[in-house]
Amino acid sequence: MHKAVPRTLDHHERERLLRMLAAATFIIFFQAYMVAPIIPALASAFSTSVQTVGLVVPAYLIPYGIATLVYGLLADRLGVQRVMFASLAAFAALTTLTATATSIGQIALWRIVTGLGASGVVPLALVLVGKVYPYEQRGRPLGWLFGAMAGGMAFGSPLGAMLVPFIGWRGLFLLVGAAGGIVLLLFLPYRRMIAAAMQPVGGTLGDLFRGYLSLLGTSRAQRTYGFVFVNSMFHSGVFTWLGVYLERRYGLGPVGIGLALLGYGVPGFLLGPVIGRAADKWGRARLLPIGLALSTLAAAVLLWDFPLIVAPVVAMVLSLGYDMTQPLLGGIVTSLGGKRPGQAMGLNVFTLFVGFGLGSLIFGEVLRFGFGAALGAFAAVELTAAVCALWLFRSETPSRATVLSSGSR
Repeated sequence: MHKAVPRTLDHHERERLLRMLAAATFIIFFQAYMVAPIIPALASAFSTSVQTVGLVVPAYLIPYGIATLVYGLLADRLGVQRVMFASLAAFAALTTLTATATSIGQIALWRIVTGLGASGVVPLALVLVGKVYPYEQRGRPLGWLFGAMAGGMAFGSPLGAMLVPFIGWRGLFLLVGAAGGIVLLLFLPYRRMIAAAMQPVGGTLGDLFRGYLSLLGTSRAQRTYGFVFVNSMFHSGVFTWLGVYLERRYGLGPVGIGLALLGYGVPGFLLGPVIGRAADKWGRARLLPIGLALSTLAAAVLLWDFPLIVAPVVAMVLSLGYDMTQPLLGGIVTSLGGKRPGQAMGLNVFTLFVGFGLGSLIFGEVLRFGFGAALGAFAAVELTAAVCALWLFRSETPSRATVLSSGSR
């Protein structure tokens, strides 16, 4: 029953599926990124410290990352469409139920459960792209998905902070939960298309462990997953506490924080496919070090006093650094999985979100010594990664045939 050959989707089917995957990705990342900027507002609402409220962020991100390992396995065995739709339904329901919380502890608990339930959508969307698009053409569709992630960040970050004064934090979760339900209903007609694109794969628990050992057994996989981890720690650490930084340094309230973060996510939302095409044409070896260097630059600027009007530009540069790294690393991962792409992408998202969670935790701990110490330490690590990427990813260049093909499209 697991040996059926999946039907190849035509161009129009692939593009329709890509748009729906992007829509689901957008709403999930909107929800993930709307929380960090409202940390000061939640601290005020529950009369507690920002360090305590800050734990709500890793409470979602770390379980999300861990659960992706299970979802990748389930998708390989049960079928992507079943797992993806169940996870999207859980996301909508659990996000709505978060509004019933009466304490920070209850919010954290709901965030843990939501992270566990919602983590089967985005990694499997990336798997589907890797399945229906050949490697030399994956830059653009991956750019759309990562652009949708960036769009969720771009709108979730400022709107989350700006809406809270008007509808409250409960209203924010209710609104996003309802939006998730609408996306689920719009997605339902695509179940057969997804099932046709990718069939389940059989295997034992022993095969699972051997698959992970095989994935991590090559230097290419080790450096890719390693950079996913380090880069995600940097971006989550800096971004999670950016709202607190703006409140303390400039005295901003929720609306002011939202306006200051307007630049975050915009580059990926507008340029995601363009960056993907550039990666296909010129190679990830050229773009990855630039993206890491831009991230370092943004963190370094935060160390100095600058006019508040420049804050959206700093957020935009920080976002562009993310957009020029994680999507490109994700493209490499799509070529590592062999017959088990769900397992390879599950490990990628596990690494990504555990890095997100640990980054916010570590930054919060170092923050006890001040923003200068935290930003300086994170910037130093990211700069080291940029220098190392020049050598470690030097082989990630397209073949001459691929360059010619890209130029003719």
